[in-house]
Amino acid sequence: MNDDLRNIVLGLVATGISACLGWIARTSLWRRKLRRKQAFFGLPDHSESLLVVNRNAGGPDLSVMRYDVFALLELAALIKDCHAHAQVVAHDATQQGFGERTEFCVGGPYSNRRMAAHLSSLLPGVRMNVETDAGPETGAFRIGGEHYRMDGGRSEYVLLARIGADGHGSGRPVFLFCGQRAITNQAATRYLARHHERLHRKYGTGSFVLLLKVLNSQAYGPDVVELVADVTRAARTPLPETAPATGA
Repeated sequence: MNDDLRNIVLGLVATGISACLGWIARTSLWRRKLRRKQAFFGLPDHSESLLVVNRNAGGPDLSVMRYDVFALLELAALIKDCHAHAQVVAHDATQQGFGERTEFCVGGPYSNRRMAAHLSSLLPGVRMNVETDAGPETGAFRIGGEHYRMDGGRSEYVLLARIGADGHGSGRPVFLFCGQRAITNQAATRYLARHHERLHRKYGTGSFVLLLKVLNSQAYGPDVVELVADVTRAARTPLPETAPATGA
């Protein structure tokens, strides 16, 4: 073998080795990224999860708002990316605890009994006005000592929460998307889909409760969202007994 042929062979071998090492590195990075995502959502390979759906307020039990359907689609894509499976369950047909399967619960307590139960047991520092004839107070949040009213189509609020099992079951989290209107629920699921890596870096697999504001939804839909505050401590601290309970 002359020197030219030897150099060609060595060059091909080096190229092949470099390509293999690059492929291995990219695969390793992709797998680490997938494992972090699975850990954050509590969705290992082939695991099962629950999508708990609400009903259209004032409509039949199995009628789901259009924007809530969009929210479910956003969540279904996340679940599929984790190589997991989802089961859609009506809010009034879910009679089990939490921690065994990751749960994604969508909708406010006025249309989702499961959400009402979660707020009462998991977020005792949150109250939401569920009275339909409460005027400007309809849908208003009280979180700790703060009050958040809805200005329909202009400024609306939604809670995005990840609640760890904290010793319950096998450790699967519960994700809550509790908004003042259906479009805010979709905004919260979209926010989670876009920012889950940043949230994982900040909170790991622990619990958090974020208050988000959806701006000018009548023009921008669920796309323009700002983080108002991390309200984890206030949301998980029971309100004083003397505080007026406007719904849960």
